[in-house]
Amino acid sequence: MQVLTKDQADAFAAFISSHDSFLIAGHKEPDGDCVSCCLGISYILKHSGKPFVMLNAGPFKRTEIKRFAPLFKAEVPFMLQKERERCGLIIADCSEIARLGDIEGDLQGFDTFIIDHHKTADAGGGNSIIDASSPAASLIVQQLYEALVGKPDGEKARSLFFGLATDTGFFRFLNQNDAEVFHCAARLVEAGTNPRDVYQEMTGGKAWNTRKLLGIMLELVERHFNGKLAVTYETQEDTKKYGQEGRDSDALYTLMLATEGVEAVLFVRQENEHNCTLGLRSKGDIDVSRVAAQFGGGGHKNASGASTEGKLDTLIPAILKEFAKIL
Repeated sequence: MQVLTKDQADAFAAFISSHDSFLIAGHKEPDGDCVSCCLGISYILKHSGKPFVMLNAGPFKRTEIKRFAPLFKAEVPFMLQKERERCGLIIADCSEIARLGDIEGDLQGFDTFIIDHHKTADAGGGNSIIDASSPAASLIVQQLYEALVGKPDGEKARSLFFGLATDTGFFRFLNQNDAEVFHCAARLVEAGTNPRDVYQEMTGGKAWNTRKLLGIMLELVERHFNGKLAVTYETQEDTKKYGQEGRDSDALYTLMLATEGVEAVLFVRQENEHNCTLGLRSKGDIDVSRVAAQFGGGGHKNASGASTEGKLDTLIPAILKEFAKIL
């Protein structure tokens, strides 16, 4: 990851000082990193004495982030034109308004600052800090907090560590180039974060139904390209019976990528009659963001997703054609 520069910190500070109020928005179907980024930005704004509203379309279905749902609204507050002109929009952990989902109200036209780390991010020429080498967007926010406010206290440090731990798979996805990530993590631990407690918070409390659903998905797995790609899916019927809340697809990815010969995983869920969501994971040099981008999605080289029109029986063959280009 790149160390935040003084110019980047100054640019964000200038953005804050030039607005009277703020909207902080994260991507739909948030994860721990998204929530952590929004909280971290809110801490900076509180210190600056700036009012803000955190926005997210949800749903907050992941067990570990449900408790944060009441902190977010799904509707842009009413503002007079003069208020809109003095209000800044900070988009966290994504770079496109379209990825924010169905937030009620008009988010177009606000002066915008983007903080993101996805490989497929596009700042569109505006104010932004985008570091695709950073394994978590919350690492960027942590450095902003340290530069503009100082050392975080225990509660704030734990929130930031939660985001870092989420997107690094509790450090499982890091490599020899990520020493700076551990330096950042160490500062959060020094501030009072208990990594063991955060790990239990992330991995515990899963609903019994998620274990049953995981068994079904494992039963449906098929391998392609000489066993390099593992593919499974979730039907609307399975979702209705087992998967309404607290899905645990991360456990599926972990099990499959730990299997001999498997280098990538594709998970497709039929959300409704006309739309599916895709989850793609890989290891090594296999860039699944290239596949996700072909279906309107994106993300990281080894972890990406998409939401697209289609049905399981026709969509999966189309996705396999794209995987054929990289496997």
